[in-house]
Amino acid sequence: MGQPVRDYLLTLCVTAAVTYLLTGPVRKFAIAIGAMPAIRARDVHREPTPRLGGIAMFGGLCAGLIVADHLFNLNGVFELSNEPRALLSGAALIWLIGVLDDKFEIDALIKLGGQMIAAAVMVIQGLTILWLPIPGVGTVALTQWQGTLLTVALVVITINAVNFVDGLDGLAAGMVCIASAAFFLYTYRLWYGYGIEAAAPATLFAAILMGMCLGFLPHNMHPARIFMGDSGSMLIGLVLAAGAISVTGQVDPDAMKLFEGSERQATHAMLPVFIPLLLPLTIIAIPAADLVLAIVRRTWNGQSPFAADRGHLHHRLLEIGHSHSRSVLIMYFWSALIAFGAVGYSVHSASLWIVLVIVGLSAVGLVLLLMPRFTPRAPRWAEAFVPPRYRRRTTHEEPVATDEVTSRGQQRSDGSHMASPVPERTAVPVGVSGVNGATAIGPRSRFTDRDRADSSR
Repeated sequence: MGQPVRDYLLTLCVTAAVTYLLTGPVRKFAIAIGAMPAIRARDVHREPTPRLGGIAMFGGLCAGLIVADHLFNLNGVFELSNEPRALLSGAALIWLIGVLDDKFEIDALIKLGGQMIAAAVMVIQGLTILWLPIPGVGTVALTQWQGTLLTVALVVITINAVNFVDGLDGLAAGMVCIASAAFFLYTYRLWYGYGIEAAAPATLFAAILMGMCLGFLPHNMHPARIFMGDSGSMLIGLVLAAGAISVTGQVDPDAMKLFEGSERQATHAMLPVFIPLLLPLTIIAIPAADLVLAIVRRTWNGQSPFAADRGHLHHRLLEIGHSHSRSVLIMYFWSALIAFGAVGYSVHSASLWIVLVIVGLSAVGLVLLLMPRFTPRAPRWAEAFVPPRYRRRTTHEEPVATDEVTSRGQQRSDGSHMASPVPERTAVPVGVSGVNGATAIGPRSRFTDRDRADSSR
């Protein structure tokens, strides 16, 4: 088992390295062609930032597939299955649509049609759901139309869920990286634990997806130097969905020898088969919930479901007082808890401690959500290790009088002069630009108004 792990790690590292090295030139290219739109009302960044990061991610995807094709333990995936080629075809199409959208802002309905066509291209080449496992019944074969519709629906939902969550620096790439890591652990267990060859392509897709996200994250973490844009968010959403489709409905439950004993025992034993159906939903649980809430909210307000607003979950975290970095980490935490909790439960479903750990971590997550409601103070001995906002105010620290600050730089009555003028300081609420690294609300920018307005870069 060690050798396949090394091959996967090599594929992951090559994908990450190519993505990382391509992102710098892609950023310069995006600035040169003007793929750096002006700041919109719903944006949380303060400076125009180039897009088209998906170009580097697509390069990493191609590099990962090429390397895997030349590795001894992974070459069989390309010889026995057409799914890697199907993934590359669908990814190339959705990536091209995303690049056009990043540059020219194409219509939402056109993008939706492109997503459906990309999913259909993968279905035509064999990347589709063939059957569904039903508890107590077994496998239910799907007709060609049923499998196609279910596959297209899963691809479209996953792509748009990832696209909706791409609102903060490093958020989408980090969440998808966490999701792909959990999915890799599950599919690797299916392949080498149960000896199921049908799980091999999904394992490869998960490893490559991790490399794409890890290679792009250093450029995309706050403050981001480049955004992945729709060319990146739709691409990683499609790869994530392709891995789920590859293993869902193509794993033969009889090969796992699960149908033994009573119907209740068979139903309980089929849990590892159902996880491929549930895991994509748990992986995108937060983005999917955000997607559903956005559609309901916009429809309720009489707006189009495709109309952009500032009501997403990450916007609400910023509004209640979380900083930019803390909001991203909180979203990471919940994504990891849901994804790895589902995988852990599939492995040890009979263990009570799995449930207790998930419940305990959920309580921790709720406490993190409520952090802005109170201001904790560190003890004296720990003040050197915490940010200044958590330190206790000493008695000799006196606030500077407003009239004293504003009078600096003015002439004294005796004719002497004070120091150079210092602008009056105003209090900034928590969660606003300039506090704890937040960038959600606040017009401050290094760019002048003239450079920002209607800038093409």
